[in-house]
Amino acid sequence: MTTYKIVNPATGKTEREFPEATDAEIQAAVDRAHQAFGGWRASPQEDRAALLNRVAELYAERRDELAAIITREMGKPVAQARGEIDIVVSIYRYYATNGPKFLVDEELEVAGGGSAVVRKEGIGALLGIMPWNFPYYQVARFAAPNLMLGNTILLKHAPQCPESALAMERIFAEAGAPDGAYVNLFATNEQVSTIIADPRVQGVSLTGSERAGSAVAEQAGRHLKKVVLELGGSDPFLVLQPEDLDKTVKYAVTGRFGNAGQACNAAKRIIVLDEHYDAFVDKFTAAVGTVVPGDPSDPSTFMGPLSSAGAVETLAAQIEDAVAKGATVLAGGRRIDREGAWYEPTVLTGVEPGMRAFEEELFGPAAVIYRVSSEDEAVELANNTPYGLGAAIQCADEDRALEIASRLDTGMVYINQAEGSAAELPFGGVKRSGIGRELGKYGMEEFVNKKLVRVSAGSA
Repeated sequence: MTTYKIVNPATGKTEREFPEATDAEIQAAVDRAHQAFGGWRASPQEDRAALLNRVAELYAERRDELAAIITREMGKPVAQARGEIDIVVSIYRYYATNGPKFLVDEELEVAGGGSAVVRKEGIGALLGIMPWNFPYYQVARFAAPNLMLGNTILLKHAPQCPESALAMERIFAEAGAPDGAYVNLFATNEQVSTIIADPRVQGVSLTGSERAGSAVAEQAGRHLKKVVLELGGSDPFLVLQPEDLDKTVKYAVTGRFGNAGQACNAAKRIIVLDEHYDAFVDKFTAAVGTVVPGDPSDPSTFMGPLSSAGAVETLAAQIEDAVAKGATVLAGGRRIDREGAWYEPTVLTGVEPGMRAFEEELFGPAAVIYRVSSEDEAVELANNTPYGLGAAIQCADEDRALEIASRLDTGMVYINQAEGSAAELPFGGVKRSGIGRELGKYGMEEFVNKKLVRVSAGSA
């Protein structure tokens, strides 16, 4: 059975299939990346920065072409797909511009005289295991800082994103990357295990499910390999004292239903103080009612299909479980009767412990709204999850919002906006949302050898 194929979620039709790599091809790819590391880490930083700048230029030049690919592969509305290309361009340019200063030797004070510095160097070939929901962005935030460091990249993309995976490999080749610096792999899960065990591979970065993260971390730990894991999220969106309720509703709708709700840091749980609850629910439900799923290739479409029929099955089962146990559907709650992977934008209330929608991440267009009587209750509910990726707080009193932020068990907090991402801002979570950080200067501090170089006081 072919694993790597394009099944257009808007139509349900298989458009193209791609052969998996043979074991011999995998071994050759690992060797190419390993061999390339020696020359790449010794290359001038200016050359690495120039490569990243050229990669950014090629993404910008091919913006429409690249966007159309992922619209076919995973159903992202083309306007949002173009926006994804824009942030990818910004990431490569950010590391090209700032990478050299992040790599400056850090001088240390030494009690015994002489000098000491910490030098930041790459560690070798790295394996990246990337998801389908942001096919270009997820790769950029892994590849850009590590290539700037001097590491080389083996990239195993999601099986439903083979065309975008090949497009990225072509971009690096055309930008002038040395052979083996960036290598695409159409690998099976069994081959991934072999790659992780290979002594030529020095680390693994995975963005994906909690299940996949646990499996990869176990394998990497067995072979003493560093990991960075960006996993699931059940991010709270706290409506405490909004200055503008209409704007808050807009943030909540875009934060929950962008990319058909298929983002790890989407506003999945909306927690509203009692005094604003009724007005918020009325406005939010009305706004969700105007979100009409449509053709993802139409630039005016805000929400398209889910990524696959399997994604619809999972979401439908979670919502059906909640309704059977007493939850209320205020909007949506049904599959859309058409070919492809379609589900209505949904609003749920009355979700309680014991329901799948309370315990699990809802990876699709379904928002759960909770009423709370106090800020303390809001914080308690926000933290009542095994996940800890991000959160958003809507509160006109900034000092109050900052105090609430300090009490949230998350890796990121956004105040008076929806959650987002930017090249200069670190991205990552705590608890079962993962290990490590990407983006910003922290993205260059994961797969790095912080090498101490000490010169004694008596050296001539």
